[in-house]
Amino acid sequence: MRRRHKDSTALSSPLMQRCLAGAQAYLRGEDGVLAKPMIGTFLAMVAVGGIGVDLMRMERDRTMLQYTLDRAALAAADLDQEKLPDAVVLDYLSKSGLQEYYQAPWWEAGLGFKKVQATIDTTFPTHMLGFAGVDEMPLYATSRAEESIDGLEISLVLDVSGSMTRNSRLTNLQAAAKDFVDTMVANTTDGKMSISIVPYATQVSAPEELLDQYNLDRLHTYSNCVNFSASDFNSAGLSTSASLEQTMQFSPWDRWDDRPGLVGYPVCEEHAHREMMLFQKDATTLKGFIDGLVGRGNTSIDIGMKWGAALLDPSARPAISALSTGAGAIVPSDFSARPSAYTDTDTVKVIVLMTDGQNTSQYYVENDHREGYSNVWYDAASGVYSTLNPSTGKFRRDGYPYWHDTPKGDGSAQRLTYVDLFAKTPLKYLYYNLYADWMGSSAARSEWYYGVYDYYGNSTKNARTRSICEAAKDQGIIVYTIGFEAPSNGVAVLQDCASSDSHYFDVQGLEIADAFSSIATSIRQLRLTQ
Repeated sequence: MRRRHKDSTALSSPLMQRCLAGAQAYLRGEDGVLAKPMIGTFLAMVAVGGIGVDLMRMERDRTMLQYTLDRAALAAADLDQEKLPDAVVLDYLSKSGLQEYYQAPWWEAGLGFKKVQATIDTTFPTHMLGFAGVDEMPLYATSRAEESIDGLEISLVLDVSGSMTRNSRLTNLQAAAKDFVDTMVANTTDGKMSISIVPYATQVSAPEELLDQYNLDRLHTYSNCVNFSASDFNSAGLSTSASLEQTMQFSPWDRWDDRPGLVGYPVCEEHAHREMMLFQKDATTLKGFIDGLVGRGNTSIDIGMKWGAALLDPSARPAISALSTGAGAIVPSDFSARPSAYTDTDTVKVIVLMTDGQNTSQYYVENDHREGYSNVWYDAASGVYSTLNPSTGKFRRDGYPYWHDTPKGDGSAQRLTYVDLFAKTPLKYLYYNLYADWMGSSAARSEWYYGVYDYYGNSTKNARTRSICEAAKDQGIIVYTIGFEAPSNGVAVLQDCASSDSHYFDVQGLEIADAFSSIATSIRQLRLTQ
């Protein structure tokens, strides 16, 4: 036998020949018939597995790429985004390890909108498929995002009661509201957004031109407020044909007579800074109005909310249309067809309701003192009241401790209607100075103070607020509420009124600016469009 070196690693020629001969014999034999198909099947399985591996790798990258592009496009389309869309998209891809796929996005921006489309159209390098001559596969992903505001109607319902003068609340509100106006005007198309401002305290004062479009039982022209009935709060709208009751001009607080002018602190104030501002779009006009707000009076959240909703309800369209035409138009012509229909999907309706307090007393003159003549005469020349005692037919002149057959003025004195008497004479002065000295203080106060007016209290007004809030939300109006250092009673009402928990803001001090800023951001319709 021939031995080979122990360090040899090659098979000897005879041995190789015997192995080959054995393999050939196996293939010729019956046991080797399936060898070739088995080898082919094995190679096919390897090829299919390799394709699967490459496809899974590509789908993994495509999915991650699509997800990253979606987020990048949304961030780039944000109107608050300071970076250019190119930089935003590259930054998102880089942080996800996909920067090799970056391609510059398409984008467009204008007043009130920004559109961004990020597209990746490239190839994916294969591994296993390379053995089959396929070195790469196509890889495609695209994402389109847009932030824009189309039609937008906003009612800013702002508390201007007396408590707003404390702790710089009114000052902080004015700054925050003006920033809100700037933000909304800067990010909307001209003529597409309208803002109405509803300042409320004990009452809400409407422009005379607006109430002239409604069926108001007008008793006087001193001021323009409405005493709503309970049923009015069950609907967001306010019919232009249904009868409305005018609020009397009177004061239950002031004690000093301001003759010959009107009472100094009436329930319904006639000052321009107390009147609602209707459907405006100009930032300067809106901010000038906000700067003029003055804090005074009680808190009627329900009435403020009622007017805020009414100005968004299509029932107000005839009135607004009339106020947007002609020489005396007080509403821009752009808004002659507003408020839009609730079915108009291109228009968003929003109420921003803010208070620092809770519902307090709302005063109104009782029906038996709304019309007709009083038993008080007034002499303009001497500035003296004369009060008739019906049981004796004698007159008691203000400041004189005895009775007279005629009122002061020798025939020039005028008998005052209840409307004129209450508009010019505070109720406290009326009972204390004109009646108490001969009726007695208690009797005079009972008849000529508490007997003249009545009021709605906290629980009634809370229920009315909840009703009008539900009516507004049922119509699709989005309601944001802000509790500005408000007590628990007021907070509960605001939380119930808001469209959701996230639509309510509880703020202190300068935080009110953050609330308005968050609301402005939320109002924008940021959406993934593809």
